[in-house]
Formats: sequence, structure tokens, C-alpha cells
Amino acid sequence: VEPLRNVGVISSFAWFLTRFINRAEAHYLKLRSEAGEPFDRTTADAIAKLLRITIIVIAFLILLQTLGFSVAGVLAFGGVGGIVVGFAARDLLANFFGGLMIYMDRPFEVGDWIRSPDKEIEGTVENIGWRLTRIRTFDKRPLYVPNSVFTNIAVENPQRMTNRRIYETIGIRYEDAGRMAAITRDVKQMLREHPEIDTRQTMIVNFVEFAPSSLDFFVYTFTKTTEWIRFHEIKEDVMLKILEIIEKNGAESAFPTSTIHIAPQQDGGPGPER
Repeated sequence: VEPLRNVGVISSFAWFLTRFINRAEAHYLKLRSEAGEPFDRTTADAIAKLLRITIIVIAFLILLQTLGFSVAGVLAFGGVGGIVVGFAARDLLANFFGGLMIYMDRPFEVGDWIRSPDKEIEGTVENIGWRLTRIRTFDKRPLYVPNSVFTNIAVENPQRMTNRRIYETIGIRYEDAGRMAAITRDVKQMLREHPEIDTRQTMIVNFVEFAPSSLDFFVYTFTKTTEWIRFHEIKEDVMLKILEIIEKNGAESAFPTSTIHIAPQQDGGPGPER
């Protein structure tokens, strides 16, 4: 009866501690969120998971000791058995250590938008577990990626961009060749005066190509914001202003055209076939 009572007390205490850690984590994140203070959700989640695992392991060892098993013998057997388990569960262990590396190296955090040029992985990180990382794709489907995958692929984290780039090529008609210098000069001046363009970054506006149907110049500059929707609003404003500059200088934007030259029929030549 006494061993069973001890098992109940130890199990209840371990359950209480794990529940306490869960509530403490949720309370901490809620307070920081309501106060508007910056906090690291990924670190808080990692610490809570480590504490819960520690409590469970310690409780398990105490239970074995209470039931009369030799903890030293169990640990000694674990050294030999661990080799066997390691071979049998190497994929599981690879995912575990992959998750540990994510927590340590911090290539991304919960809430980050990530993508991989090596795999079809793109979306917002919702959860980083010990075996899987859950990503919500832009069409709102959940994507579950084993953590070991992240040790073998390159991962881009656009969430940590310092600026977003505008890189566009615009063409004008060949008839407007004499206006190209004035257009590029006015476009560059417009970008320098635009409140949302980061003038500390590289800014290029130059005539670059004799295209088949147009004379092309390109615009290369960076916005101050990295927020996706705001970036496209700024880009739209810049592109509309470029169109206004082209029209103000008496030029027109080019579009694909073809010119057909018909040679005149020579005298004495054959007439049309009937």
C-alpha cells in the first residue's frame, strides 16, 4: 500500500509542476503581450519544454527507486541500451537534435515568415516542436516539417530584412530617345525626395538597353519599410510617379510593336497569282 501511495504522491506532484510551468509560461506571454513589451516566444517555449522534460525524467527515476529498482543499474543499462535505441530511433533523434539546433542557432522564431530555395517550404512559423516545426503556408494550409530537414537546407528569413528592394525596368519609344536623359534625371530626383525611400541604400536610375521595341531604363532602390503590404503600396506610388514623369517630358511608355516593310513591285515583274 505504501509504495502505491508514494507513486500517487510523486505522480501528482510531477503533474502539478508541469501544469504550473504551462500556466506560468502562458501568464508570462500574456503579460508581455498586453504591456506591449518585446518578448521572445521561442525562448520561452524552449525553456518551458526543457523544464517539463526534466521534471518527467526526475519523477520517473524517483518512481523506480520507490518501487525497489536500482537507479544506478537502470542508468548503467541505459548506456548499453541507448546504443540500441539510438540505431532504432535515429530519425527521431535527428529530429530532436534538429529542434535543439533551431533553438540554439535561432535561424527563425515563432511568427517569422521563412522560405527555402532548396525545398517547397514557405510560410509563417506557428510552432517549433522537438520533432516537427509547423508552418502555415500563404494559402492557409498547415505544413509539418521534420526538424532534421532544417540541418540540410538553406533557409531564408525575410522577416529579418532591413529594407525591401524595388527593381523595375521601364521602356519608352525610340521616338523619345532625346528625352531619356531628362526622364532618368527626374526619376532619380523623385526617388531622393520620396519620404518612403531609403536614400542611404544603393539607388540607380540609368538607361540600360536598346530593346526590340523600346529604349529601357531601370530603377533600383530600397524602401524603408519591410512590411509586405506597405511595400507594395509604396511601389505602386513610385511606379505611378514614373509614368507621370514620362508624360510630363512629352514621351510615352513603349509596348511591343512590329513594323512591316513592303517592297514595291518592280515594272515587268510577274503579276499576282490567280
